[in-house]
Amino acid sequence: MNKSIKTVILDFDGTLGDSYNIITKTMMQTIAELGLEYRTPEECAKTIGLPLSVCFTSIIPMTDEMGEKCTETYRRIFNENNIPGAVTPFPGVIETLKKLHEKGHTITIASSRSHHSLENFVKELELEEYITYVLGADDTKKAKPDPEPVIKTLSHLGEDSTKTIVVGDTKFDILMGKNAGTYTCGVTYGNGSRKELMDAGADYIIDDFRELIEYI
Repeated sequence: MNKSIKTVILDFDGTLGDSYNIITKTMMQTIAELGLEYRTPEECAKTIGLPLSVCFTSIIPMTDEMGEKCTETYRRIFNENNIPGAVTPFPGVIETLKKLHEKGHTITIASSRSHHSLENFVKELELEEYITYVLGADDTKKAKPDPEPVIKTLSHLGEDSTKTIVVGDTKFDILMGKNAGTYTCGVTYGNGSRKELMDAGADYIIDDFRELIEYI
């Protein structure tokens, strides 16, 4: 157990919320509506964690203008698909956040999802009591794996990177944390593989969110 860790910075998609189906479904509907080249759910899932426009430009050759059109179309369709219960917390998330909160940890979220969308999910999943600060893609100039989301979060809190851990399901989360000088923990039940997390240099790797309590 690393008792020096005070601040916990969490990814949302694939770490706290199980949004795989709604994200891949919405991406594929966006691609179909705009008449772009077909991509499988698995190909779409590999982009989760990237800025929204990059999710499309990284898997289909297109102009930046089309990337922005994909973003606009995706957001519209996502709002249509996002009915209550479409995104649920992974097993053990609520109880573990409660325990970390009770232990005195400061818990935040840093995600590639928009700030507005994040806040809506925090409310829908009833996480407000545990989450101190929410930072979305539109709150920073640079996205994961750049350290800016972590640096901005810690600056807001007045906390130290050496007493912080970043928890996420993809290499982008791990690299963001390492680039900012924090500890890192990868979760294997999301959208990234154990090998991907290991190769990125995660300090800890867990198969269940409840295991996080054992390390901090």
